Amino acid sequence: MKLPHRVPWASIGELEQVCSWIYADETDHGAKTRAVNRLSAWRAVTSLPHALESALAILVVTLQDAQSQGAIPSLLLRQSYASAIIRLVNGLVDPLQLGAYARSIASIASQLGVPAWFVELRHAATHEDLPSLEVLREAARESMAWLLHNYFLPTLNPSAPPSSRSTTVRPLTPILNRYKALLKATTRDVSLLANLRPDITKVLRDIERWVAEAKVAASASAGELDWASSHDVPSPGEADWRERWALERLCDALTEKGALVPLSKKKRMLGTQLVPPASVLNIWTLLLDHLQALHPDLRSVLVFKIVSRLISHSNAQKEFPSDNVPLAAMGHKADVSYDLLLAAWANWLVCAWTPAADYAEEGAITKEDVIINLTSALGPRSSSNADSQKGAQALLKALCAGRPNLEKSLTALHALSPQTTSKEWTEDDLSLMDERLRNLLAVRQASEMVNEVSDGNTSNALPNGIPMEEDSSLPPGWRVVSAGDGWKPSPIGVFVRSHAELSGLSAVYAQ
Repeated sequence: MKLPHRVPWASIGELEQVCSWIYADETDHGAKTRAVNRLSAWRAVTSLPHALESALAILVVTLQDAQSQGAIPSLLLRQSYASAIIRLVNGLVDPLQLGAYARSIASIASQLGVPAWFVELRHAATHEDLPSLEVLREAARESMAWLLHNYFLPTLNPSAPPSSRSTTVRPLTPILNRYKALLKATTRDVSLLANLRPDITKVLRDIERWVAEAKVAASASAGELDWASSHDVPSPGEADWRERWALERLCDALTEKGALVPLSKKKRMLGTQLVPPASVLNIWTLLLDHLQALHPDLRSVLVFKIVSRLISHSNAQKEFPSDNVPLAAMGHKADVSYDLLLAAWANWLVCAWTPAADYAEEGAITKEDVIINLTSALGPRSSSNADSQKGAQALLKALCAGRPNLEKSLTALHALSPQTTSKEWTEDDLSLMDERLRNLLAVRQASEMVNEVSDGNTSNALPNGIPMEEDSSLPPGWRVVSAGDGWKPSPIGVFVRSHAELSGLSAVYAQ
């Protein structure tokens, strides 16, 4: 969650008044002068958000241009306009250079919805000849319009839908596939490592650039830009939420089939211990070490992403236990080898992985954290034999191994679980079913014979008056309840006890 920032206005009405002074009348220079004075007074008290700093710089140049009547040299006006535009673009883009490798200004500006020609104008004003005065004036007008729709209106009306901008991130799967192909080649033939090392380095940088793009998309997905002043130091929680959002998207791609879990089921075969096969570890350890060195939260995010997938498969199976699964739940079909290899990755990340980077990982994931999540999700009502829960159960068992107290608790948890049986049908089972069928048919025949009796003899009648022959047989375990047993006419499935019995029960409960 983004924490609140200090703002220069005492109430939102003051900002609304400044906005009306700026945009109500294009030709009202007096109103714009009042806006400049108000913004300057705010800046003297506290630092301004970057949007207001840029608006103030552009307004000052615009007023000077309109009121100079040609007294100010054209070169000075061009430099002033260019400086205001450059500061606007740099102030938006520079804080979002969040990755270990620099990204192009154009790509970041595109994600923020900044017009591409602003970036081109900035480049020309910085490295080439200054643009003409007419172009710079048009850029100033467009900049103020862009600030109106991307800062003033969203700030004045936070409930309004955000302006449309590119919130999507380019797919990560093609980059991961390229990385996997390079590592497969080097594991098969180590002599290729020297030649492929530059390509591997390039792919690692592409993945890190993708993480940086995802951080920018995190702000866009929240419907807001980071307009905080450059003087404000973000709190740790505020600084990390973008990175965690990006890492979650990264882990989504890593846990898909074809990444950490191979598409071929033959390559998912596990040994006696719950760890990924060596062939899979040799491919992905380099990438995980590289990302862990740059993002210390990667381990915990990846582990809990795997746990959530295992739990979601289990919950889907419990929600639709029968074969009549709705179409919306077809994606929850259990893939045991996929779940088991995911569980092996989680176990390896928690217990066996020692990142290559030499640093102290703060808030490292522990066995207890994962055990608590798995236990609370599975619970005593889960079935340990269900295919959809084999991955979660295997991970829980591996994490509890070697700890007597945890193993004892795990045994108790399984004892509370309803046990399903995989026993196959035998001849004895069929014989038992035939015997039960014969008994039921015998009762049916007896009832049909009773219905044919019409002599009115009720000496051997049932309590409800229906006659019954003495030699009629009932299935084992069944008997006829008579009035002497306290039977009274009642709805189906209800046995009405006598007054004496109810009195006796009341006395027992009273004691």
